[in-house]
Amino acid sequence: MLFSLAKNDFKAKYAGSALGAVWAFINPIITILIYWFVFQVAFGNGDVGGVPYVIWLVSGIIPWFFISEAWGGATGALIDYSYLVKKVVFKVELLPKVRVLSALFVHLFFTALTFIITYAYGLGGRLIQLQIVYYMFAAYMLSLALGTVSAVLTAFIRDVSNMVSVLVQFGFWLTPIFWNINDIPQKLHIIFKLNPIYYVTEGYRDTFVYGRRFWEKPWLTLYFWAVTAALLLLGKFLFKKLRPHLADLI
Repeated sequence: MLFSLAKNDFKAKYAGSALGAVWAFINPIITILIYWFVFQVAFGNGDVGGVPYVIWLVSGIIPWFFISEAWGGATGALIDYSYLVKKVVFKVELLPKVRVLSALFVHLFFTALTFIITYAYGLGGRLIQLQIVYYMFAAYMLSLALGTVSAVLTAFIRDVSNMVSVLVQFGFWLTPIFWNINDIPQKLHIIFKLNPIYYVTEGYRDTFVYGRRFWEKPWLTLYFWAVTAALLLLGKFLFKKLRPHLADLI
């Protein structure tokens, strides 16, 4: 049922447009091309640590696309599916999962595209790249945790959805996606690493670019999963506590 709902959600999002679901792929591709042109062609940014800028950029921005899309979609899930929320027998807790899974469809395509790009530049075909499965799972769980909390809160305070949009915009610039964290003073690194999304974006780069294993940074891994688990528990608590009131508010 979950997969079927996610598939229908994906189709419904682009229903009525001439190109349909193609827009889900066009927008990220255009965004990547714009950033590549601005930062490499116009500003003259060369390789990053000996790695072509386009690979470095793509491997970091692809997980960001997924998390921002999944989080934003999950935030409005209860509002958009209000007719399901009002059904007594329906498990409302599934709705954020539906939106995250829906975003995962597009993410799988761009992850495959990243494999192709790295292979074209001679960085593909390495066993370490199978590690991407772990980081995709991490991105999924973080998106679900964030989306579950914000979905419940949005049902009670509609401004939360706007706050999430603002946080996503700030998060893009504060996460080392198109800029290198090594370009700032070492003493400031800890501040940016407190952002759990950093763990995921850097993890994708570790997998596709640097060839670093996730267990080589145990403390950061432990911190990430502690934050994600805390958010998941908070979301579960909010659903359990506020479920009886959701139908009246939506």
